Amino acid sequence: MVTTDYTHTAASGTADQRLRVVLLLDVHEGQEQNFLAAYDQICHQVANVPGHISDQLCQSLGNSSQWLITSEWESAEPFLSWVDSAAHRALVQPMHDCVADTRSLRFVIERQTPATLPPPGGSVAAAPAGQTAVHASPAQRPASTDPLPRPPLSSGGLVRHAITFTVTPGSEDKVARILADYASPQARVDATTRLCRTSLFMRGNRVVRAVEVKGDLGNALRHVAQQPEVRQVEEAVNPYLEESRDLTDPASARAFFARAALPAVFHAGDPRADTAAEVTRHAFLYPVRPGQGAAVARLLGEQDHEAATDPANPLVQSTMFTSDGLFLRLVDLSRPYQDVPVPASGITPQVAERLLPLFDPAGPAVGVDGSALVRFLAECEMSLVTDRVAPAS
Repeated sequence: MVTTDYTHTAASGTADQRLRVVLLLDVHEGQEQNFLAAYDQICHQVANVPGHISDQLCQSLGNSSQWLITSEWESAEPFLSWVDSAAHRALVQPMHDCVADTRSLRFVIERQTPATLPPPGGSVAAAPAGQTAVHASPAQRPASTDPLPRPPLSSGGLVRHAITFTVTPGSEDKVARILADYASPQARVDATTRLCRTSLFMRGNRVVRAVEVKGDLGNALRHVAQQPEVRQVEEAVNPYLEESRDLTDPASARAFFARAALPAVFHAGDPRADTAAEVTRHAFLYPVRPGQGAAVARLLGEQDHEAATDPANPLVQSTMFTSDGLFLRLVDLSRPYQDVPVPASGITPQVAERLLPLFDPAGPAVGVDGSALVRFLAECEMSLVTDRVAPAS
C-alpha cells in the first residue's frame, strides 16, 4: 500500500494485469491502537481511489508487533498514480509514525486458481440451496492454474528502476560535477543481488538516475544508501535540492523515495549487447499527459519490440519509465540518434497520430518526418552525467 519498488509491463499489454501489493510492518510497542486508527483512515480514503479493489490487514500469529497489509489493484497504473501523490504521502504519515520498519513488495498477478476448479479427487463442495452443483468431467476441467500474461521485467535477470528529483535553478553545473565525481559503490550486495549499471542524466534542473540490478532491488537500494562514498555525494547534493530530504532519517528517506520513484513500465531488447563499445545510451523526457504513461509505453513498445529483435536495427534495447506527469525513454543505439530518429524515438507516422492526444500540446511538437523527429528528440534529450557499468564478475 505504501513505499516504492517497481512494476513492469510488456508491449503485449500487461499494464492491464492486476497488481498485488504487500507491505510488512513492525509496529512500535504501545502504538497498536494509533496504528489501527491510521489504517482505518487510509482504508476509508483508498476505497474511493479508481482502480483499487481491496485491502487486508493481518497480525503475526507468533509476534504481535509484526503486521501485514495486502492490497489488490486493477493494474499498476492507478496504484502508482496514487502512491506517488502528495495526498497519499500526507495520508500515510500517521501510520509511519507508529512503525519501526516497513518493507514494500509488488507483484503482478500471473496465475490464479479458477473459482470453478474442483478439489483433488474430482468432488466439489455442495451447491448452495436452490442451485445445482456442476461436476466437470476430466476433459472439461480447467488446468490446475489459470495462466495470465507473463510479466517480463526480469528479462535477462535484470530489474530496472529510476528515481528523479529537481535541484534549485542555477545549481545545475555544480550538481552535475558532484554526481559525476564519486567512487562507485561495491557491486556485490549479497549472494543473490548485485548492482549492474547506473546511468545518470540531467535536463534543466531535473536529475534522473536509472539503475539495473540483478536480484532484489530493495536490497540493492539499501546497500547503495549505506555506502560511504554514496552518502558523501548525497550529502553534497542536499543543499541544492528543491525539496529537502534527510536520508539518515527513515521517515524522510521513505518520503523521498516515494516521491522520487520513476518505475519502469516497459523493456525490450538484449541486455547482453548494451555495453558494446559502439552502443551509446540516450535518455529523452517525453511531454506525456498525466495518467497516459502506460498508454504511450504500449504504443511505443509495439515498435520497439519488433525493432530490438532485428539484429540489423540500430535500436539495441529500450526501457520506458513513467510517473505522474513524467515519461522517460531510455534507449541504447548502435548509431547516433540523429541518423536513426524513428527507431530512436519509437515514433512512426502511424504511431504519431495516436500519440497526439496523449501528449501535452505545450511540450515539444511530435514530428512525422525524419527532420521533425530529430528536432523533437533534441528538445526532449537529457544530458548524460555518468554511466557506470559494473564488472561482469
